[in-house]
Amino acid sequence: MKKIQMVDLKSQYDQIKDTVNASIQEVLDTTSYINGPQVHSFQKNLETYLDVKHVIPCANGTDALQIIMMGMGLQPGDEVITADFTFAATVEVIALLQLTPVLVDVEPDTFNISIEAIKKAITPKTKAIVPVHLFGQAANMEEIMDLATEHNLYVIEDNAQGIGANYKYADGSKKKTGVIGHAASTSFFPSKNLGCYGDGGAIFTNDDALAHTLRGIVNHGMYVRYHHDVVGVNSRLDSIQAAVLNAKLPLLDGYNVKRQEAAAKYSAALANHTNIITPVITGEQDSHVFHQYTLRIINADRDGLMQHLLDKGIPCAIYYPIPLHSQKAYADSRYNESDFPVTNQLVKEVISLPMHTELDDEQIKFITDSVIEFLS
Repeated sequence: MKKIQMVDLKSQYDQIKDTVNASIQEVLDTTSYINGPQVHSFQKNLETYLDVKHVIPCANGTDALQIIMMGMGLQPGDEVITADFTFAATVEVIALLQLTPVLVDVEPDTFNISIEAIKKAITPKTKAIVPVHLFGQAANMEEIMDLATEHNLYVIEDNAQGIGANYKYADGSKKKTGVIGHAASTSFFPSKNLGCYGDGGAIFTNDDALAHTLRGIVNHGMYVRYHHDVVGVNSRLDSIQAAVLNAKLPLLDGYNVKRQEAAAKYSAALANHTNIITPVITGEQDSHVFHQYTLRIINADRDGLMQHLLDKGIPCAIYYPIPLHSQKAYADSRYNESDFPVTNQLVKEVISLPMHTELDDEQIKFITDSVIEFLS
């Protein structure tokens, strides 16, 4: 059996190396390393894929979130609601801009932000909601957008883990995650479903005026060289990373299908075990692109299982071991533990198994047999 990787980027690269190498060589030959033709080509191709008017490439997903909030004109003290159970980048940029992060609990089945918790958290100071499509599953965007409309709030989708997922509306229509809110951020970190070979990110929006502002912010506030019209930052996707992403974008749907197939095999093997809750898909199969395959281990030793898997050469991880409201950087006297019953439980139970496009049946069987072995 081939060595199991948490994310097998080497095997993925081996399948596409000729295309990727040729794309990178083109950048080297033209020496257009910043804002070269590959960046513009990728931007247009991603706009077509997502069916969105504007893609603004930038340096990473965290920058993307920050730049959106800058472009929306959010001011110090404005409240931004987001999920307690997610990676710190989401709340990090809120704090960096001296906005007020308002962390709320998540749903126990999808791990995505709770609609009821959002409702309770809205105040006259609330200006935006940041739902996270956690682990690749589309959040409940229809209800979130309804709330935003009712209270005149921005919605900023954190789509770092969900690119390619489809959200299905009550009327049966579908849209890609990332094009439903007023704007969205994504990350092209190498391990993402669409990953480059370094850092990279992008912003999506259908708002023409906002897109214009964001394009200035990412480039030192310039629309014309040396004319600084807005306060900006230096956050650009370099041409080599764009070349890699351009080579991989046509394969994204296929990559996501492979992840969905691997997830289905995991869940079939682990179904009906008294100590395991497998991932729940609330929409159709294409609403979850399985950036992570995350189990809940109940009434059993989750940490012992993790060590058991590691001892057998099976990489695994806990996303996320500490709630954001308990992190030293974001602790706040406004928060009560009683506000986060789901998050506080999830951090004790979740464990993510290897998930990538190159998983084979032999590996999946060895992994699931090892999980069951420990829990038996």
